Amino acid sequence: MDATKGMNYHLVILKKPYLELILSGHKMIEMRLSRGRSPLVGRVHRGDGLFLKVSAGPVCAKATVVNIKYYETLTPPLLARIKQQYNDRIMGADAVWESMMDRKSGLLVWLRDIRRIEPIRIEKKDWRAWVVLKEGKDFGLLDRTGV
Repeated sequence: MDATKGMNYHLVILKKPYLELILSGHKMIEMRLSRGRSPLVGRVHRGDGLFLKVSAGPVCAKATVVNIKYYETLTPPLLARIKQQYNDRIMGADAVWESMMDRKSGLLVWLRDIRRIEPIRIEKKDWRAWVVLKEGKDFGLLDRTGV
């Protein structure tokens, strides 16, 4: 938690089509699912700030978490209900949903205050698609964006 601002910050890596849907206002919920216990459970909160980065590209947008819903015991029927209830704001293709039916936990993150920022290139070499940022381990984003 960033003591000076009272919120956490996260780096969220997205495939370009999903980032474009977020920026256009069509995708309002980001979904992250895991085969095991989600490492994000309890680490993402209302009011947290998100830096949105296109996969293999720069950080190019910011958003705020307005709501979050955790799921720790997902089943195919529950995933089907989540799809039915939220896919108009998640914007997942049928093939994506089909590939996720073996996931056991995850979260839905409602987004607001979505805004483009001047693109920022960072040196990120690992495969993590969501990174909880910490002071000194933030890819320089907190200093460069005046957070």
